[in-house]
Amino acid sequence: MSAIYILWLRELKRYVRSRVQIVVSLGQPLLYLLALGFGLGPVFQKAGSGSYLQFVAPGVVGMTVLFSSVFSGIAMLWDRQFGFLKETLVAPVPRLHIMIGRTFGGATVAMIQGAMILVVCLIAGFRPQHWLAIPFAFLFVALIAVVFAALGTGIGSTIKDMQGFQLIMNFLVMPIFFLSGALFPLSHLPWAMNVITKLDPLSYGVDGLRGALIGQWHFGFMLDISMLGILAAAFLGMGAYMFSRIQI
Repeated sequence: MSAIYILWLRELKRYVRSRVQIVVSLGQPLLYLLALGFGLGPVFQKAGSGSYLQFVAPGVVGMTVLFSSVFSGIAMLWDRQFGFLKETLVAPVPRLHIMIGRTFGGATVAMIQGAMILVVCLIAGFRPQHWLAIPFAFLFVALIAVVFAALGTGIGSTIKDMQGFQLIMNFLVMPIFFLSGALFPLSHLPWAMNVITKLDPLSYGVDGLRGALIGQWHFGFMLDISMLGILAAAFLGMGAYMFSRIQI
């Protein structure tokens, strides 16, 4: 268990030391929040759906956690390149503990970035249905972070090329984000889109965040929490298997 804690702490220290990463990581979520939240606000209001900022803010938080957690797997490629991963793997520590420590470290960083974006949303005018809803929402933030940090770690375990990792992640991440309902309601969609959104893991995370923060549920609390829990266990298992097969 000490290996899990050490690797978790190492990921946090790496993030805290990178002040540029902290600032740059907020750029894209802020663009979506401000450009879409205020730009499409009048259209959304004319459609009789209320404030678009209220609707899109949970989706932007979910997007931030998704991007940060899934790209945490790129740190494994850096460690492989500079030899740190080899030193870690030859240590008398189960590889499962190493993988869990790295995954939880990446997930914690993603949660911190999600918290920062939520603060920005509050400054921009977003208001949750109750202030006690914020701790409840972080249950879904944590689950989203673990699901996609495990996915990123698993993929980072099988790819040795930095450019290949970025291409695969962009191929996966952008459809996952855009089809999750982060930017549009999931109700009254065409049949094909309805099926695709139900297959998207982030759909349940965004729906959970939106339900916790503003009381608008599409799937419902039990389905959201169950699906995210199952996916977290499945991706952790998949990531552990891929990590166990790393060849240095």
